[in-house]
Amino acid sequence: MTKAVTYENWNQISGNFQTEDETKGARAVLEWAYQNYSEDKIVYASSFGAEAIVLIDLIQQVKPDAHIVFLDTGLHFPETYDVIDKIEARFPSLRIERKQPALNLDEQREQYGSALWKKDPNLCCQIRKVIPLRETLTTKEAWISGLRREQSPTRKDTQFLNKDEKFENIKICPLIHWTWDEVWAYIREKDLPYNQLHDQNYPSIGCFPCTQPVAADGDSRAGRWSGSGKTECGLHTK
Repeated sequence: MTKAVTYENWNQISGNFQTEDETKGARAVLEWAYQNYSEDKIVYASSFGAEAIVLIDLIQQVKPDAHIVFLDTGLHFPETYDVIDKIEARFPSLRIERKQPALNLDEQREQYGSALWKKDPNLCCQIRKVIPLRETLTTKEAWISGLRREQSPTRKDTQFLNKDEKFENIKICPLIHWTWDEVWAYIREKDLPYNQLHDQNYPSIGCFPCTQPVAADGDSRAGRWSGSGKTECGLHTK
């Protein structure tokens, strides 16, 4: 059964947000989101990367006890878990859920063989990220994401509000107009904790087997699934 989308005129609403304020519309988008969706119908799916830290700080200003889900694949860097712990200590009212896949790593190895992320990274992402998010979003009408247009060619047309055909709801992207430099200026101004791998040329941080540092002038997604032609885990593709 197809889940009804609350706002069929999502595109018109998306174009009404003003972007001249210091957050380039992000604060207004979040205020709209938490006013229009009840707390059990909206969730922020967070990677706890640099964009996520900015969003978390903005979200807690609007909704101090917001629900945040982290897709805990079991393959994240120690630095990623460390920054989650620091965010939980900084903003204790936030409800941070660590969502794990149905198969643990041993079960996945028994069923599909070792190092599935090398043999079939799309299937690995499907099992460890896409399906867990789908399970989370089953009861949601909207989810928040930290996508920015600058991140990659596949994200250049992202709107504040996007009809998500994959998960059959509305995907809300408050940071679409932010640059990488603006993300970091905000983190430093607010003295926010962040993943220390960012200081080692990791602009985009996912699972450790599939994430590499990139050259200073490289695409921010270039370090993900390096050499495979894959740039997305599947959460943001049809």
